[in-house]
Parts: sequence; C-alpha cells; structure tokens
Amino acid sequence: MEFIVGSTNNAKVQAVKDTVAIHFPEAIIEYMETDSGVSNQPFGDEETLDGAINRALNVRSLHKNAIGIGLEGGVRLINEKMYICNWGALVFTDGKRYTAGGAQIPLPDEIALEIQRGKELGPVIDAYFQALGLHQREGAMGMFTAGIVTRIDLFQHIIALLIGQLKYDLNHKG
Repeated sequence: MEFIVGSTNNAKVQAVKDTVAIHFPEAIIEYMETDSGVSNQPFGDEETLDGAINRALNVRSLHKNAIGIGLEGGVRLINEKMYICNWGALVFTDGKRYTAGGAQIPLPDEIALEIQRGKELGPVIDAYFQALGLHQREGAMGMFTAGIVTRIDLFQHIIALLIGQLKYDLNHKG
C-alpha cells in the first residue's frame, strides 16, 4: 500500500508516518507540498475540511496508485470564542473519500484578535511564545496544553480515524 501526504509540514508528515506504520507496516509513505485551494488561514470547519480534501485530491491525482492524505489546520468561532480546528481527508485509489476532524481548544483572546486582523495562526503563535517554527512541531495545541497534546498528536488521532474508516470498509466489503 502506498500513501502520499499533501504537505511537507513536519508535524503532518510525522503524524502520518507514525500512525500508518502501526496499521500498515509495509506501506510506502511519500509526501509533497500541494495547494490546499483555501486561504492561508482557513476559517471555519468547512473551509478547513475543504483544504484537507483538496490536498488529498491534488496528490492523489499525481500518483494514481497511492492513497492521498490531506491534513489542514484552521480556526473557527463558537459563541464569539475562537477555537483551533483540524481536519483530515483520505482519498482511496478508487476515489472513495474518508474525512475526520480533531480535538478543538479555545485560543486566548489576544491570539484570536490577531487572527481576526488577518494574520495566520502559525506566525502569531511563534511571536506569542518567542519561538520559530512551532507549527512544524508542537503547534498552538501543544503550547496551550503544556505539551500534553501536540500538533503531531492531534494529526495522529485524525489519521487513526481515517485509517479506521478505511480498514472498516476493507474488512466489510462484499
């Protein structure tokens, strides 16, 4: 089985490698940057999910025998409070799609305000914590959960949900 991830972001790639290895140890995993087709800072579950689906479809179209994986992080508003949201999509070789969402936590108001002013979460988090490249490692999720749940953990959970759906279908066909 071959998987291709529509991103070169370390957190996303590592999540796929770690999770796929558990369920499909012989799998080949490739990754490449692809356009999400959504804004640089997806806003809302719909746009974030669309970005994940677009990434999976884009890489899937380039590698006909591979299963495409797209992962996308975004933000959403619930009762005027901004939350982190994350979505994933898996496009199987026959075109069947699987989707799954991840855990969500609220962002501090000062972070939300910067995002509402048009900034992206990654650079805002880097500035807030005076660090570089947090979106490649811990992410906002990791920083605001004291490292208990990192961005990698979050995407691992989404990949597990996607693979679980795939395995269910593979085991229940016919």
